[in-house]
Amino acid sequence: MFERFTKGARDVVKGAVTYAETERAPSVDEGHLLLAVLDARGTRGSFVLGALGVDAEGKRAAIRDALVAARRRAGLSAADAEALAGLGIDVDEIVARVEQAHGIGALTGGRRLGGRRSFTREAKGVLESSLRVALAHRDRSIGDEHLLLALASRPGVASEVLAGCGVSVPAVERVLYGGGEAAAS
Repeated sequence: MFERFTKGARDVVKGAVTYAETERAPSVDEGHLLLAVLDARGTRGSFVLGALGVDAEGKRAAIRDALVAARRRAGLSAADAEALAGLGIDVDEIVARVEQAHGIGALTGGRRLGGRRSFTREAKGVLESSLRVALAHRDRSIGDEHLLLALASRPGVASEVLAGCGVSVPAVERVLYGGGEAAAS
């Protein structure tokens, strides 16, 4: 599958690995992929983000902050935390207590000092979905725009954060394809 990735898409995957290494995360997750998509320049994905107003530094900072907050909650999305709150479970209180006892970032999945980073199940799902998205649009290669569509279409933290900034599958497809084609996810 990786032979079908454009240079831009390969750069996103490499950038995601770099983010995971910088954080000493045990694996590369969908948040790392999203951060790397945000860093892309001169690609179709960066064009889409610019057209949707995500090129403003304030929105980029909001996305980064939302991903950091989700990572502190052990990857729970805001919707997950809200659902638990409906059951009387205050996730923020739990995070605060755990971090008070074990240090800031204790729920981020541990620390890894070296070696190759594996990809989480969710991150692998994004890569697989990007192939399906490219095939659905009859594109011959997988670009960072397909990764962006996959991130926006799969349930989880990345799609929630993107939706909060107005980046949805229909919006991305409108910019890329000018119409109402459906993405495969």
